[in-house]
Amino acid sequence: MEGGARRLNIINQHLTGEPIEVVICAAFRTPLTRAKKGGLKDTPVEEMLAQLYDHVIKTTRLDKAKIEEVVIGNVLKVGSNGMGLRLAQFMSGFPDTVPCYSLNRMCASGLQSVADIANAIKAGQIKIGIAGGAESMSLFEMNSAVHPPLPERAFEIPAAANTVLPMGITSDNVVSRFGITRQKMDQMAVDSHAKAAKAQETGLFDEEIVPIKTVVKGENGEQKTITVTKDDGIRKGTTLQILGKLRPAFNPNGGTTAGNSSQVTDGAAVVLLASRQAAIENNLPILARFVSFAAVGVPPEIMGVGPAFAIPRALQLAGLTINDIDIFEINEAFASQATFSIEHLGIDKNKVNPKGGAIAFGHPLGCTGSRQVATLLPELRRTRGRYGVISMCIGSGMGAAAVIENLVR
Repeated sequence: MEGGARRLNIINQHLTGEPIEVVICAAFRTPLTRAKKGGLKDTPVEEMLAQLYDHVIKTTRLDKAKIEEVVIGNVLKVGSNGMGLRLAQFMSGFPDTVPCYSLNRMCASGLQSVADIANAIKAGQIKIGIAGGAESMSLFEMNSAVHPPLPERAFEIPAAANTVLPMGITSDNVVSRFGITRQKMDQMAVDSHAKAAKAQETGLFDEEIVPIKTVVKGENGEQKTITVTKDDGIRKGTTLQILGKLRPAFNPNGGTTAGNSSQVTDGAAVVLLASRQAAIENNLPILARFVSFAAVGVPPEIMGVGPAFAIPRALQLAGLTINDIDIFEINEAFASQATFSIEHLGIDKNKVNPKGGAIAFGHPLGCTGSRQVATLLPELRRTRGRYGVISMCIGSGMGAAAVIENLVR
């Protein structure tokens, strides 16, 4: 009976052209900790995800059997992460009827997973799903995702060759091509740490962070059980003077340094989405509406400019303008590219990353897009803002962006 009613509802929506509204019912993240040094350095992504799943189910009281799809973004654990996702679900007591898959759109993986679940709901394929992203940059290093050999003829094509440029080099290409000054880059880093430190001290991250119980290994191999409760990469008291002493990390004449770039980090985040009707039927919180998503291509040698072109596309799809947006969560992969995107679009800097960004607390690649959702929603509610934008650049020359509407004001 229930299946027949559902099919009839979907048919009616297609016949009338009435769109299925996608709502966000929960969004949580782990603390973000420094790779190789922080509290999650020995924690597999499966453990992070399982504890996040547990928290989502506990807070929403959702019947796990009602979950019809799980999609998790991941970049570095390529190839094997699909089985790991099933393992994480069983660790959290999901029935074997819940399917899952992993995806890799590099730095936008965590946002692409949210878009995939939203699209499946809009298409009537599912009613409730979990999206997210997870990355252990301690257990899987950046170069582990590179699989030679590559076709030799590709390197005869400039654009193809540029897709494998080191990300730091592409950052300095943005610096030189668009005249981004070192002072502007360092100032963004100072501001990021200051905002994040203030947010942490005043408890603004508490609502979005799920403490993670894990085992950490000491230098001598001894193991200790700990609970990680907060981000550990935030450096309170960072100044222009301190950052000015750092040497360029990639090009000797460039402006990109370790201090004005995102940190290498471990972490995970998940987002529960549903159709509005399913959310009401299952007594789920209705926090926000997923409005639009866009991914665009840009020249790979300046891949960092992606947000400057993805954001307008996402806004166009939403029927909105820059001035309609209350908060922008723009990933600070490098201060160079974030600065360019903000200036190119004429965004009010006071609306960007109000609780700090990846320079302060890190960029666990596949996690970031979902983490931004978890960070954005509480701030929109706190400030009674209506619309938020999430965006990031993507290695190899792309950008992605999404528009979210806060429904709790």
